[in-house]
Amino acid sequence: MTARSETNQKQQNGFANTRAATGNYYQILGVAPTASPMEIRRMYRQLSKQYHPDTTDLPTATAKEKFQQLNEAYATLSNPQRRLAYDRQLYAQRLASIYAAMAEKEPPVERGDSAYIDPIDRPLSGGELFSLFLLGTTILACLLLAIVVGLTQQETTTESLESLALVLGPGFCL
Repeated sequence: MTARSETNQKQQNGFANTRAATGNYYQILGVAPTASPMEIRRMYRQLSKQYHPDTTDLPTATAKEKFQQLNEAYATLSNPQRRLAYDRQLYAQRLASIYAAMAEKEPPVERGDSAYIDPIDRPLSGGELFSLFLLGTTILACLLLAIVVGLTQQETTTESLESLALVLGPGFCL
């Protein structure tokens, strides 16, 4: 293993440990995950001036730790390939936490105080009963009207055929 790969491995392990303790790099820099490289750079410069051990009023140990976190966050988010890998890792962590929350969720408790088996199965309200009554009455009235029209049309059709036969003459057959 080369010295460079060992250094990269140590940096990645250090980044993971820092991230677990302090939150994600976007929160450390105070930018949104959709922030542009210029916005990330601007916030890094602003915060590095604020937390640099030589220019801050914070205790040296605290300032040094915050400044290291800023440097790690900026090193990851300023590099497009590392940022993409980091975003994928955050996405995977979010999915894992969602699935874990879904697995921990208890199934709904069946309520035993209802006489109805299904929560959808319930008595109809007065308005719903009235609507069903009107619907049934309308269907029945339409059916009766169709029967009456059919019977009167049949009588009319028979009478018109007889008169047509008289007009056309006895040799014409229908």
